[in-house]
Amino acid sequence: MADSKLLAPELSEAETMGAETARFEELLLQASKELQQAQTARAESTQIQPQPGFCIKTSSPADGKVFINICHSASIPPPADMTEDELLRVLEEDQAGFRIPMSLGEPHAELDAKGQGCTAYDVAVNSDFYRRMQNSDFLRELVVTIAREGLEDKYSLQLNPEWRLLKNRAFLGSISQQNIRARQRPRIQELGSLSAPTSPGAEGGPKKPRLSLWLEAPDLLLAEIDLPKLDGARELSLEIGENRLVLGGPQQLYHLDATIPLRISAAESRAAFHRKRKQLLVSMPLLSVPS
Repeated sequence: MADSKLLAPELSEAETMGAETARFEELLLQASKELQQAQTARAESTQIQPQPGFCIKTSSPADGKVFINICHSASIPPPADMTEDELLRVLEEDQAGFRIPMSLGEPHAELDAKGQGCTAYDVAVNSDFYRRMQNSDFLRELVVTIAREGLEDKYSLQLNPEWRLLKNRAFLGSISQQNIRARQRPRIQELGSLSAPTSPGAEGGPKKPRLSLWLEAPDLLLAEIDLPKLDGARELSLEIGENRLVLGGPQQLYHLDATIPLRISAAESRAAFHRKRKQLLVSMPLLSVPS
């Protein structure tokens, strides 16, 4: 079992910094980026020409009027096939549990209908999924929300969550070609929630938190541990071994002892506490690639 001190600096720093989300993303993705750069050459890319779909109008404090062209291409992989009821259940349980592959284009300056300057972005999704989305207000609103959040993250924007669909205009300006990876990275495979075998404690004893695992093939395991009674990482202990994860909480609130079905590099593992979601997020590089 690895010494829990290996993760203590990350836990403390993530708790005290103001930009919690940025710090979490940095910690969680650092191992993945380093491993990918070490194992693969620069990813080959190919150009696609997205087809127009519909256009929405919103705004940002920096750019004023902003238009988002929602486009589609058969070259972009589709999301997981779910009914709307299944999707609603996933979103209620975990906002990050459903991903829609998208290609986010570069900003381009355009003129609106009144001849005034504005900024437009092209966001492309899978063509089959787009056709399904045309018959669902729910899916359309979901795609617009995820596209808006994706643009905000990629370009450090602040976009107004209120938007309006342009009725007689499929796009604004011109839709440019976009570069996408010719060899797509393997999709994240959800391993589900692990039921860690623990001895039943007395009433009022430590609670076993929910643990969810995602395998980002081929070399990184991600974990989310729900800790709804905590506001920070202070006094949390985390030990990671080659195939085991042990977590202890302050005042005997939580205890988790889970066997992980993969070989983990404990020394390279990182963790951060996400205050808003009340989750401990752990990235665990793998010692061997699962078949």
